[in-house]
Amino acid sequence: QVRLVESGGGSVQAGGSLRLSCAASRGTFIGGGMGWFRQAPGRQREFVAGISRSGSTYYGVRVEGRFTVSRDNADNTMYLQMNNLKPEDTAVYACAADLTRRLTGSHLATALMYDYWGQGTQVTVSS
Repeated sequence: QVRLVESGGGSVQAGGSLRLSCAASRGTFIGGGMGWFRQAPGRQREFVAGISRSGSTYYGVRVEGRFTVSRDNADNTMYLQMNNLKPEDTAVYACAADLTRRLTGSHLATALMYDYWGQGTQVTVSS
């Protein structure tokens, strides 16, 4: 059973930074893409950023230029560096992994294409 665990969430003031991590359970081989999604209370789940196994990235329009996604294939870990955070970035951030479809480009933004999901980590940005 594949398990994804997010960490790095917390509370920060507007303009601050946070770095999220998503670690896959030991022995997991993630052959495809990985993505970050977020959901705020009362709102639909929103795509944040994704990265293919080869390292190509794709971002949601509301975070492009402020957030950077990366991954370490050797450790099966994905990261999300979030800079210049805004109150509207407040949400639960969850990571997802595609084991076999090899998602790239805009396909990384499609939640239904992912096989496994983490439980999420809360990010709160105060003004």
